[in-house]
Amino acid sequence: MHIIYFHQHFSTPQGATGIRSYEMARALLREGNKVTMVCGSYAAGETGLDGPFVKGCRRGVSDGIDIVEFDLSYQNGDRLLKRSYTFLKYALGSVKIALREPYDIAFATTTPLTAGIPGIVARWLRRKPFVFEVRDLWPELPREMGVIKNPIVLGMLSVLEWCSYRSAHRCVALSPGIATGIQKRGVKPEKIALVPNGCDIGIFNDDVTAPWRPEGVKDSDLMAVFTGTHGLANGLDAVLDVAEVLKRRGRDDIRLVLVGDGKLKSALMSRAERQHLDAVVFHSPVNKTRLAGLMASADLGLQCLANVPAFYFGTSPNKFFDYIAAGLPVLNNYPGWLAGIIKDNDCGFSVAPEDAEAFANALEYAADNPEALRVKGANAAALAKKEFDRANLSKIWVAWVIEGKVA
Repeated sequence: MHIIYFHQHFSTPQGATGIRSYEMARALLREGNKVTMVCGSYAAGETGLDGPFVKGCRRGVSDGIDIVEFDLSYQNGDRLLKRSYTFLKYALGSVKIALREPYDIAFATTTPLTAGIPGIVARWLRRKPFVFEVRDLWPELPREMGVIKNPIVLGMLSVLEWCSYRSAHRCVALSPGIATGIQKRGVKPEKIALVPNGCDIGIFNDDVTAPWRPEGVKDSDLMAVFTGTHGLANGLDAVLDVAEVLKRRGRDDIRLVLVGDGKLKSALMSRAERQHLDAVVFHSPVNKTRLAGLMASADLGLQCLANVPAFYFGTSPNKFFDYIAAGLPVLNNYPGWLAGIIKDNDCGFSVAPEDAEAFANALEYAADNPEALRVKGANAAALAKKEFDRANLSKIWVAWVIEGKVA
């Protein structure tokens, strides 16, 4: 089978972003299928192509994946209008590919929601099977976050969401809340498969990584790491609030390492410098190999999001699965699906949103009880292998995409 795969923010492991689409495409190849990946340029990503763009596009093969990359510069710090323009331009370019390329199945994954447009076209104009993967609920999330307030824009996004779900022959949800959200739009449960983000056990194996710590972090410090976008959704001011509490308590043996980039990073760095929050260490994005080495030396993973109810059950963050793949206990600062997983498997801590004191208490407990922390880390590693090994989840995903069956 030939699958055309639409993902605007695709990256190989050489990039500094999630690699779900790369791993799923590789799983399709292992089953004897052909994959054409249609993507855009992404500041944190790396497609593996280095040739020149011709008329705004370049094409080549990377790790067996046929890649069509549009010259569409995108980064998290872009303003909303620029991001919207980039999303639409990608969608229009993808529609042209969907109309002229030979393929058997069209697959599209969010975000953005506009990634569903070429899938809709493939379904109705080419009469091709269309599978739609939903990573976030739009427009619910931007509405609750207050990022998009214009009722006309929200209405248009709602229509596009409905059309994408109802055009798809089947859907993939990355969390229970997303599956429920799809059902609420009239999609039958039997047309939805839950396949969450997975753990790349091989990448985060201590035997194949060189542990390292950023400058300013001593071997004796408790190192808690956050790896991901420094944007509005991530609510990283909460981490700086905790740093204030730790400073007041005189805990200079705990370091909060924020790895990544994003729209709010400069503001966060300015605040940390202004308030002399020495517990916070900022580091630029790193690829998966370097990230694995950092996590091999870390003590705790930070799973932080802004206090938005839609996040509670409606997200499947890459970083959480990277943490447990590396055997790191996780400190989570919002209720919901992941908080339940952490509690049920005793693989970390979960605190209430916007409670800096409780957050600091958890960090101090972790620093003062290294043996208990090691037990939680071992539980995290066991959970990763038992429930979220990407090798197993990819087989379920491939069977659903190709055959509409859950393996």
